Amino acid sequence: MPIFAQIGVDTIAKRNALLTAAEEKAKAATESGKTEAGRATDTTEAKAREVRGLAERVITLGKRGDLPARRRAMGFVYDKKVVEKVFGELGPRYASRPGGYSRMIKLGPRQGDGARMAQLELIVGEA
Repeated sequence: MPIFAQIGVDTIAKRNALLTAAEEKAKAATESGKTEAGRATDTTEAKAREVRGLAERVITLGKRGDLPARRRAMGFVYDKKVVEKVFGELGPRYASRPGGYSRMIKLGPRQGDGARMAQLELIVGEA
């Protein structure tokens, strides 16, 4: 269910020196795929911030709807079904919206390690 990771991957890789750029790309793609599949995702605030920008870029490509945009999206979205959903449903749904397709709701600390948690979801509606 993965999605993005091409744009901004170098920045993400610099934040976590323990993972290689490819591992960071895969992590971001997996998280964003969950978001694009249409369900809310509970994750840490840091991951949510990284994935949010990538999700917005893919939906913007879906709004364009042309073949080059589809190919670019397939470059960093690993699941064809997710790309089809972005270009078939999400792109037309947000066609009149200039941006801001997702929201991040802060949930508080996670029990156990105290990591700050957030829920990342797509905004319902057109405008």
